[in-house]
Amino acid sequence: MTAFAITRLVLTDFRNYAHLKIETDERPVVLTGQNGSGKTNLLEAISFLTPGRGLRRARLAEVTNINGAGGWAAAATVRSVEGENRLGTGLVKLPQLAENKETADRRSVKIDGRGRSGSAALSDYIKVSWLTPQMDRIFQEGPGGRRRFLDRLVFGFDVAHGKRTATFEKVMRDRNRLLKEGGQDRHWLGSLEHTLAEVGTAIAAARQECVARLNAAMTDATAGMGGRPEADVFPKAILSAHGLLEDWLLEMPALAAEDLYREKLAASRRLDAAAGSTTAGPHRSDLGVRHKAKNLPAARCSTGEQKALLISIILGDARLQAGLQGQAPILLLDEITAHLDQKRRTALFDEIERMKTQAWMTGTDYALFSDLGERAQFLTVENGAIITTAVG
Repeated sequence: MTAFAITRLVLTDFRNYAHLKIETDERPVVLTGQNGSGKTNLLEAISFLTPGRGLRRARLAEVTNINGAGGWAAAATVRSVEGENRLGTGLVKLPQLAENKETADRRSVKIDGRGRSGSAALSDYIKVSWLTPQMDRIFQEGPGGRRRFLDRLVFGFDVAHGKRTATFEKVMRDRNRLLKEGGQDRHWLGSLEHTLAEVGTAIAAARQECVARLNAAMTDATAGMGGRPEADVFPKAILSAHGLLEDWLLEMPALAAEDLYREKLAASRRLDAAAGSTTAGPHRSDLGVRHKAKNLPAARCSTGEQKALLISIILGDARLQAGLQGQAPILLLDEITAHLDQKRRTALFDEIERMKTQAWMTGTDYALFSDLGERAQFLTVENGAIITTAVG
């Protein structure tokens, strides 16, 4: 089993890093240091090497170093089964458009020194998955966070999923605006609703396919540690995608669901105009997660069990990507040891080693990662600087 790996990371004016260069090998990377030293900022920079808004969902300008020139850059050398590539992205300031905040900032993307239009091209050269402390409350909060988590899992198998969701959001905004203005152009409304039905059904179908794959993978998986079943260490999760279209797809062919959704959109125009939003569709769907052994919704499990369920899903996803695509994604695991006892920490480290995936892990206490020994690279983060930590 092989994995993507970052061997060189260079940051310029990113968060608290005026300039940083790190050389690494393909082993896991452990970043320790005090709170606020910049550990999570490093993981966020890596997450920007993929399409989207990164693990904090920050806007481009929000990650710029306050003492910098106004832009920022993140570049990395990435190894994969295809070879080695140089990836770069960052914020380009356009002063001539400064009066228009929507167009003043542009994201640049370069691959092996050549500029690319849009960040979608990055997905051909790197795959990244992450868990952050903010996600620890994913089962208690609203469906938005769970839906984004599910869509990121889908994106790992289907890179077109990101374009679909972006298209749906844009067309939905156009429809909402047209309805707000009175919606007199029924032909244009019909065209927008046709696109929403087609793209929305594809989004829901991709979610259902991803859920089915992950459930099958976690059912068949074993941890590979002393022959113990994975459930002895990390509980198996049962995933389900819930929503209007997702539910319909369990009962009827995709084309029938698409036609039905298009009819529903047309029938809901007055309601949606009054609400100022599209009241039904994949943008309101949710991810359900259950603890398989206890047959309990994740929301009713303990804090430690919820964290273990998330880790189980992330590891299952990484194994599945490795099996289907030949290499596991890079894992960004922020404050990963929180709420994990010794047994689960050991199991996590052993599983990362077994998958041969490069995991970037952060924490304040070096001792919690010491069992990794020479299996990992240890770096100490101190106020925008990196110090190599001797293992011992």
